[in-house]
Amino acid sequence: MSSIRFIMVGGFLGAGKTTTIARLAHAYQSQGLKVGIVTNDQATDLVDTHTLRSQGFEVGEVAGACFCCNFNELTSTTAKLDECGRPDVILAEPVGSCTDLVATVVQPLMQLFGDRFDVAPYGVILKPSHGRRILSGEAKAGFSPKAAYIFKKQLEEADFVLINRADELSTEELDELTRLVASEAPDVPVLRISAKTGDGFDAFLELLDQRGDFGRRILDLDYDIYAEGEAELGWLNMSLTATSASEFVLDELILDIVNRLRISLAEAAAETAHLKTIGLWDGFHGVANLVSSDSAAVLSLASDCKTKSAELVVNARVAIDPEQLQSQVEAAVREACGARDVQVVIRQTQSFRPGRPVPTHRISQSELGA
Repeated sequence: MSSIRFIMVGGFLGAGKTTTIARLAHAYQSQGLKVGIVTNDQATDLVDTHTLRSQGFEVGEVAGACFCCNFNELTSTTAKLDECGRPDVILAEPVGSCTDLVATVVQPLMQLFGDRFDVAPYGVILKPSHGRRILSGEAKAGFSPKAAYIFKKQLEEADFVLINRADELSTEELDELTRLVASEAPDVPVLRISAKTGDGFDAFLELLDQRGDFGRRILDLDYDIYAEGEAELGWLNMSLTATSASEFVLDELILDIVNRLRISLAEAAAETAHLKTIGLWDGFHGVANLVSSDSAAVLSLASDCKTKSAELVVNARVAIDPEQLQSQVEAAVREACGARDVQVVIRQTQSFRPGRPVPTHRISQSELGA
């Protein structure tokens, strides 16, 4: 049997990985290929999984740890997708706060499962809102040097870097980001794309279709700094049910929740890495998100529906204590629902700081060879 093309697209929290994965999936399906998707999170109830499944994709989720620390779950999840109908392509979206993925995921897949997977070049999406601040060394970059260390290392190990949201940036801003990436990660090709509009995706697909000497940028990584940088983020996944005696506009509710959090987190001087809320009802789904503290909350996917009942999921990744984050999310949810006479029942909340990464496998530079 022919091997499955395995494509992993990395990037920092809020870089646009899910939107990119969805557009790639549609592109491959239009070529007559079967596509499977694997999402990844430190906890269950991931907005990205709900979003992709709501678009009709076959999605497996690796929850509880990143791909590198839960490598066996990654391979077993891909096997389950295979059982459901052998995919030609598997698209994988790793946790946005992870790095060292070439040594702990790409190379182990190549060396241990080379007969099963044909691994594509590893692309990393640059998040412009934090990229400019972190790479230019601004004093108010939003994250500590330890968290910024992760951001920079993600670029360093990439086979190519994608500057996303090109449709929202001027030529001057795109040129500046290209220069900053080149100074941080010399000799790494840079491509400008828009996951929202599809600009640049033809060239992106050409890059992904290449075969050759890829996935060899093994990092010289300080795991103490890496672990401390991840642990600075408060991590929250919350699922809840909203009901009302009269209809409410689902999109307005989820956007209001994100807006209220944007304001309260800014008042607490807590930098947002990413914040997502999805609302689901009877085949309809809407998504609102916030990608940084200095950007606006947006309705990234409209449900265009009114309902008396909906399931909501909130994911928040913020530089703040997890208990304080949970308190702020609960307050925003209750205030937004209360303003519409909507009753809310919180079914589950997971709030924590990520633990120290302990990879299942790690291929060293000496093992890889010169």
